Amino acid sequence: MLLAAQIIAGIVLLIHVYIFLLETVLFKTRGRKVFGLTAERAEIMAPAMSNQGCYNGFLALALAVGLLLPDPAMGRAFLFYGLGCVAIAGVWGAVTVQRRILFVQTVPAVLGLVALAMA
Repeated sequence: MLLAAQIIAGIVLLIHVYIFLLETVLFKTRGRKVFGLTAERAEIMAPAMSNQGCYNGFLALALAVGLLLPDPAMGRAFLFYGLGCVAIAGVWGAVTVQRRILFVQTVPAVLGLVALAMA
């Protein structure tokens, strides 16, 4: 079950690297299209989205640390922390921005948490 948790955490990590890129360096091009924004609206939102993107990068970093630490107990703690943060952020995003976020972020994170708890 630990391998399943690690695979799910890796998928969540990749999702958040992608979100980080969309909200930071790619926001005015690819990100604008993904979020369905006009060029004018994207220009206005770019600073706030870049900041938000950094936080998604921090979530990915927590998961990367959890997967790469040689100490299994520390790695597990980082995975719990990272997946828990992603789950909470996904719920908040679903409530405040778009319900789809619940399925893109929260569901995979919760699956990872369940697999990790069962490992």
